[in-house]
Amino acid sequence: MKKLILIAEFLLICILITGCQRPTKFEEIEIPVDYDKPLPPGESALRLITNPHDIPDFTFACYNLGDLKEATAKSINYLKKPSSKQFYPRGPVSHDMAVESLEAFAKLLNSRLRGKNLSAAITEKFDVYTSVGCDNRGTVLFTGYYTPIFDGSMTETEKFKYPLYKQPPDLIKGDKGKILGQKSANGRMRPYPTRAQLQNSNALDGLELIWMACPFEVYITHVQGSAKIRLLDGELVGLGYAASNGREYKSLSKKMLAQGKFDDGKMSLSAMIDYFKVRPDRVNTYIAMNPRFVFFRTQSGDPRGSINEEVTAYRSIATDKTIFPPGGLTFISTRIPYEKNGGIIDRPYTAFALDQDTGGAIRAAGRCDIYMGQGDKAGTLAGRTYQEGRLYYLLLK
Repeated sequence: MKKLILIAEFLLICILITGCQRPTKFEEIEIPVDYDKPLPPGESALRLITNPHDIPDFTFACYNLGDLKEATAKSINYLKKPSSKQFYPRGPVSHDMAVESLEAFAKLLNSRLRGKNLSAAITEKFDVYTSVGCDNRGTVLFTGYYTPIFDGSMTETEKFKYPLYKQPPDLIKGDKGKILGQKSANGRMRPYPTRAQLQNSNALDGLELIWMACPFEVYITHVQGSAKIRLLDGELVGLGYAASNGREYKSLSKKMLAQGKFDDGKMSLSAMIDYFKVRPDRVNTYIAMNPRFVFFRTQSGDPRGSINEEVTAYRSIATDKTIFPPGGLTFISTRIPYEKNGGIIDRPYTAFALDQDTGGAIRAAGRCDIYMGQGDKAGTLAGRTYQEGRLYYLLLK
């Protein structure tokens, strides 16, 4: 009995350390799922589906086509730029295949086909590839992200005293946007300082872009990669991602769960906001645990993804762009939260989407972020999105 208790305690510790990852049962033992498991060297993230019975049913999604034409056009616009060719091929997907697939899909959307007829046409014209997922069986964890809207000021005041920063001149990028590091006075390259190092120095003085009232709102903006800042006169200033310090993202929520900061063991963005509202003195201590730091620039229009096209709510997704085709046509099958009778419940969700963004925490075939829009409502739903599902890519036969 004592041995069984010790085993149970060890498994509980393992589950807490991995945060809110859903465990998989195997012979009475719960083993945490590693959604961030990297691909083995040389392996593709996509696998062609050869059994017709394994192809997903597109019918329901073929009735829900709102904003899909516009989102598809944005991916086509990106792929028409010569600079997009440097990011191909991605696995079995060439640049020409991606362009031809999107153009063929756009033609189908402009036809009068809908529902079963459109689904049949897509199945006839397109090959379907599945993400191998985190387990080589297609399991993908879907999470949500959004564009927050916060109050702020272009100048520092007594209320607005926490800044977002512009990209420093000593931060060096490569040709494809990869962060190479910090160029020192002697011309040598070294890793850019971590968040904690930047927080505890004056290295960014003079690079303040805009000022905010809450340090945790600053951190949320870093994690989401974009924001709208409402000034005192009501004007909205758009902020977009400019660069990061090149450090790997470390999940703050996982660390807080492991430390038992939430009694019910449940994590959401709103729970974290509520936690820090009553404990503002702890913000800097916790966010310093994530070494990644993001720099911003002002931008007009709606937020843009990593392909520099505006993202569309529920039509744009973020994946690992080192293994998936930028701008690609996808089909997602999972569960997402939605509002009903004043509460929030999960429902099955299938939809076509475009692979138009990436994120600091998205570094594996088993992860995908769904963009859920702007503002508090989108933030609530994004913070509640945490479900397994399947991710497919469609390519013209």
